[in-house]
Amino acid sequence: MDSPAASGPEIERIEVERLVTAPAEAVFAVLCDPHGHVAIDSSGMLQDATGEAVGAAGDTFVVHMDREALGDFPEMGTYDVTVTITEFEQDRLIAWSVLGRIRPQIGHVYGYRLEAVGQRSTRVTSFYDWSTIHPDWRAMGIFPVLSEQHLRASLGTLDRTVRRGSPRP
Repeated sequence: MDSPAASGPEIERIEVERLVTAPAEAVFAVLCDPHGHVAIDSSGMLQDATGEAVGAAGDTFVVHMDREALGDFPEMGTYDVTVTITEFEQDRLIAWSVLGRIRPQIGHVYGYRLEAVGQRSTRVTSFYDWSTIHPDWRAMGIFPVLSEQHLRASLGTLDRTVRRGSPRP
């Protein structure tokens, strides 16, 4: 079931969910691993990551990006961003903001909520929220950068990645 949240007349948050046939702790382990983010990315922008698995709000890791995959700003080429965990509840919730070289910082948030369904399945909700982006970015009218289909595809890849085991290369 999809449940986009709205703020005023414009949608500023996308949520999609999927039942994953794996326990919540296995799903959460992929989401805490920087290489897990790369493994499940459906946009093609995330190329690699540097850093250790996160375990608390405030933890960070670096993702090596290539914006050419989206075709909207090919002049950006390759660049790095720092993922900062903003919310963390073990096996239940992980959310993060992305800090890059662009100024002012954008202020969008990505995350996942997990709900155990029995011992072998997890309802996973992926969300993308741009309701608090900087006014300069809002004025550009380019959000959302990722679509509902991107989030849905990442959930499918998450399901496959969890069932296969570790996302580490």
